Parts: sequence; structure tokens; C-alpha cells
Amino acid sequence: MKKSSKTGEIYYKPPKLKYSFFPGCSLKASGHENTMSLMKFCDRVNIELKELEDWNCCGSSSAHSINHSIAENLPMRNISLVPKGVPLLIACPSCLLRMKSMYLKIKGDEALKQEYENRWGQPFDEELEIIHFFEIFSRIRLEDYIENPRGKLKNLKVAVYYGCMLSMPPDLKDEKSYYGIMEKTLSKLGAEIAPYGYGMRCCGTYLSAAKPQIAQTVVNEIVSRAMEAGAECLVTACSMCHLNLEIRCTIKNPIPTLHFSELLSMALDVKDQKKWFPRHIVDPVPMLKKRGLITS
Repeated sequence: MKKSSKTGEIYYKPPKLKYSFFPGCSLKASGHENTMSLMKFCDRVNIELKELEDWNCCGSSSAHSINHSIAENLPMRNISLVPKGVPLLIACPSCLLRMKSMYLKIKGDEALKQEYENRWGQPFDEELEIIHFFEIFSRIRLEDYIENPRGKLKNLKVAVYYGCMLSMPPDLKDEKSYYGIMEKTLSKLGAEIAPYGYGMRCCGTYLSAAKPQIAQTVVNEIVSRAMEAGAECLVTACSMCHLNLEIRCTIKNPIPTLHFSELLSMALDVKDQKKWFPRHIVDPVPMLKKRGLITS
């Protein structure tokens, strides 16, 4: 049970949800602010995340195009680390595709299942649930944790950016579509959504390293279209996309790009922004101060 700070009314507090957590390389390196804010958000909404011990890169995006065996064994090993009976939560869309695709491949192939069990020394978990971070919004109600949610983001005008990795490939055609979740959630928190038509365009992904000029072209188009739509910031679902939108943008005075988890944590009055925002290339602080969303 929980008591409202304003009315003193006692209301129901949902039971704690527990997940194993696979951060992946981007969320532990260039996008560490994404991990920090995501963990804070989950803690505030009674979700316990326990990072997989000794996890490794999932193989995205280059391994599957270079070495088939390595591309299989990298996600296989991570799957073997998940405690039985505990769902696995993944925030990176690219990691989700590699891990979930491999899991379903093992599940449907008896020979591969036997190879998995021989290599990793344990039975394959036929009931393992692997979900994206977005899935939790069908399992919790923000209203249970936030008083007056509509007033939290103060009509901040945002352009949501999912990127292309949540467009499920054929082997995941029966998986949920997560498009629309950011718009729905941010609207509940009082943000205004700026439609701009580029929310699912590829940001250039790993071409940012191999052919940066291509990434620069597509990133500039995404950011400029969001600005033309009147957005004050972009909000991303992917740390790799976030990195590209910042480092490959050459537009003069671009709008900042925020992680979805950062806005969620701010809406729950988390005060750790000083740890997150210095990691951004385009400083979001002036815009957020102007909006009254942060004070210092």
C-alpha cells in the first residue's frame, strides 16, 4: 500500500516485477546514461532488474555477416546465463533481434537444441520469456506511481524516433509491434507529439563508422524534419541511434536528442540528471530549463 503525499489517501501498490537484464554493449558504453536512467525508472515503478553476470556482446551487427558460428554462439551463451523462471528484459532493439531470433531458432531445431545443451552444459529453457523494455508498459500503470502524470512534461514538444531495428524481420513476424508506445506514454505524461514522418527511418547504424557521409546525410534529414515539425527535442528508443543522431548531425544549432528513459525518470522526479546530461553532445539542459523541467 502507498500513501498519496497530497491527499493522504492509501492506494494499492502493485507487486514487484523481477527481470534479468541484458544491457548490451551500447548501453554500457556510449549510451551508459540510457542504462542509468532506465534503472532509476524501473526502481521507481517497482521493477527489479538484475544484470546478467558475465554477459557478452550479442554479435550485433557485424558478427552475423562475418562468421556464422560466432554469430550463433554469442547470443546462445547469453541465453544460457539467464536464471530459469526469470524473464529477460532487453532495451536495445538490435540486441533484442539477435537474442530473440537465436532463441526461437534453437527452440525450433532439435539438433541445435542438443548442440546448445552440449556446449553450455544445461537444458534449454523452453519457457524463457525475452521481452523489450517497451513491453513493461503493458504490465504496469504509470498512474500507480505518478501523481498528476499529465503535468509532468509540461507540453514539451517531442519528435519520437524508433529507428528501423524494431521493424521485425520475417522470423519474428509474430512478435508484438512496439510502434506507438513512446507517443502514448509521453502523451500521458503531458508531452506534445510532433508528427514528422521520419520516426522509423534508418539512422545509418554501423555505416556511421564505415561510411560516415551516408550516416550524416540520413541523420541530417531526420533531425531537420523534426525541427521543421516544431519539435524541441528528439526522443529515441535505441542507444546506437542516439549516438548517430548526435555525432553525425552537422546542422547548425540542432535540437537535443534524449533517451526515452531519461524523460520517464524525470517524470518520476529522479534527480540524477547531472550524471546523464554531460554525456550528451548536444546539451539538453538549456531547453529543459526553459521549459521548467529542471531548475539547476
